[in-house]
Amino acid sequence: MTRPTVLITGAGSGIGRALAQEAARRGYAPTLAGRRREALEETALTLPFEARIVVADILTPDGRAALAAAAGDRLDVLINNAGTVDVGPLSGQQDAAVVRLIATNLTAPILLTRDLLPALRRAKGRVVNVGSVFGDIAYPYFAAYSASKFGLRGFSDALRRELSGEGVAVTYAAPRATLTAASGAFGHLVGPLQMTLDPPEVAAARIWDAVARGERDAYPRGKERLFVLIQRLFPRLVDASVGAQARHPRTLAALAAAAE
Repeated sequence: MTRPTVLITGAGSGIGRALAQEAARRGYAPTLAGRRREALEETALTLPFEARIVVADILTPDGRAALAAAAGDRLDVLINNAGTVDVGPLSGQQDAAVVRLIATNLTAPILLTRDLLPALRRAKGRVVNVGSVFGDIAYPYFAAYSASKFGLRGFSDALRRELSGEGVAVTYAAPRATLTAASGAFGHLVGPLQMTLDPPEVAAARIWDAVARGERDAYPRGKERLFVLIQRLFPRLVDASVGAQARHPRTLAALAAAAE
């Protein structure tokens, strides 16, 4: 029996690796995409059957072309998971870091989705954009990151409406902070900003559950879902609460220590 296909960007670690493992458990044939072959091979070794590996940089036309070629004529699921995070006061962030963050988290998923639409249309497939709760609740010291995830959420809604009637579905996934290698970039803020970190396997299972149910989005259970609702209805309450966290001496001390 031919397995349905899924292409996962950023599959070499973290949520991407967990998404590939969950895909295999659910009977999908994964194509693992990323910039580092060694990391992709490590992911492949954790799967119960052979997976295709494509070493490609989604920031480049050549990299996206390689992924389109790997997808072929049909693709059941595209998961735009690759992303990066850069934290700290906006006044201290460098041009190159901000430009790369926006390119990785927002521009590349838009362009890759565009390039893979023919294969997705043939399969009547699904696009899954992995955003963040920070794409709903904008957090201090994550300004550029939050902006990129707000943009990805907007892209998901717009694309879903654009493709309505064509058989291609769109799911926006918004995991909360996740315990991955990337979380080291903001580890000093986890305590002061009272973040809860999920294992990547929890985030991946929730995303695949949403795909299986044909849902338009996937949010974590618990307080974050409530906060998202409050953000949409009463944003000034969130301004006051999160603003107080941003100004708290613990937060300022953590930022100062990280800058040393």
